Amino acid sequence: MAASIQNPGRRRALLATAGLCASAGLPAEASAQAGSYPSKPVRIIVGFAAGGTTDIVARLLAKALTQALGQTFIVENKPGGGSNIATEFVANAPADGYTLLCMAVTSTINQTLYPKINFDLSRDFDAVVLAAKVPNILVVNNSVPAKNVKELVEWARANNEKISYASSGSGTSIHMAGELFKVRTGLKTQHIPYKGSAPALADLIGGQVQFMLDNMPAAWPQVQGGKLRALAVTTKTRSPSAPHVPTMEESGIAPFDVSSWFGLVAPKGTPRDVIEKINKVANAMFDTPELKEAYRLNGAVAEHNTPQQFDAFIRSEVINWAPVVKVSGAMVD
Repeated sequence: MAASIQNPGRRRALLATAGLCASAGLPAEASAQAGSYPSKPVRIIVGFAAGGTTDIVARLLAKALTQALGQTFIVENKPGGGSNIATEFVANAPADGYTLLCMAVTSTINQTLYPKINFDLSRDFDAVVLAAKVPNILVVNNSVPAKNVKELVEWARANNEKISYASSGSGTSIHMAGELFKVRTGLKTQHIPYKGSAPALADLIGGQVQFMLDNMPAAWPQVQGGKLRALAVTTKTRSPSAPHVPTMEESGIAPFDVSSWFGLVAPKGTPRDVIEKINKVANAMFDTPELKEAYRLNGAVAEHNTPQQFDAFIRSEVINWAPVVKVSGAMVD
C-alpha cells in the first residue's frame, strides 16, 4: 500500500499544496475551540517509507492540523512488517491524543494475512477520520497487445505460463487486487512481489512483468508520460482524474470494487473530545479548494465522515478482505 509518487516534481507540488491547504479556508472556530489540546507536538505515525501515498496523506493532514490547532503535528515514518511495526507501536502508545496512526487499507488485510499479530484493530484503536480513498488502476507494459481488459484476459489465457503481475509486496491491497482479478477471470498468472511500488513499476515499464493494479497516485504519472497503458480502474465509478478509463465492472469483470484508503486512528481510550476535534478540522480541510485540487490530480476522493462511520468502515474492510486473502493463499509469518 505504500505506493511511491514516482515523479519528483509532482511530489514536490503535492507537498506544496499541503501547505496551501493548511492556510486557506479552514473555519476559524476549529482553531478557537482547540482548548487545551494540543498543548505539545503530536506525532502522526506512518507504517511506510517517506514518499509513499500513506506518507503524502499524513503530511497533508499534519499541515492542516498544525495550522488549525496551533500546535505542531509531526509525521514520523516507521516502515516494516507490512505496516505492523507502526500499528503495534501506536496500539501501545498512551491514549492521550499525542500519538496517532495514519492507517491504510493494508492494516485491515493484515488482520487475516498474519496468523500472529500483537494488536486487534477493533480492540486497540479508536477511529478518528477517514481521510482519502484512492482507486487502483490496471496498467500494462506498452508491449502487451491489449487495449482493454477483455483483450488482456484473452491474451493472458493464451500465454499463461509467460505472464506475471507485479505488486508492492505480499499482502498489500495491490497484491490482493491482483488476486481478486485472477479469481474473477480464472487466470493463473504468477505474482511477483516487490519492496514498494517504485521497483515494481520500474520492472513493469522495463517489461520484466506484464501488468499491475497499482494505486493511482503512483501509476497515473507513468500513464500520462506514455510509459504504461491504463485499461481500467478498480472502483465502481470512473475516476475524475481519468474519466476516459473504464471501470473493471464496465469492462465485464464483476463484481469488482477495490480502493485503497487512508485515515487517522488513535490508541483505544483516547478522549472523545480530542477525537471529535481532530475529526472536525479534517472534515473542514476536505472543503478547501487546494486540497480538492490535490486530490483530483491524484485520483483521490475525500468523504465527510464521523469517527463512528470510519470505525464501521474499518470493521467492514476486515470482513471484506478476509475471503480474498484466503483465496489468494497468501500468508506471512
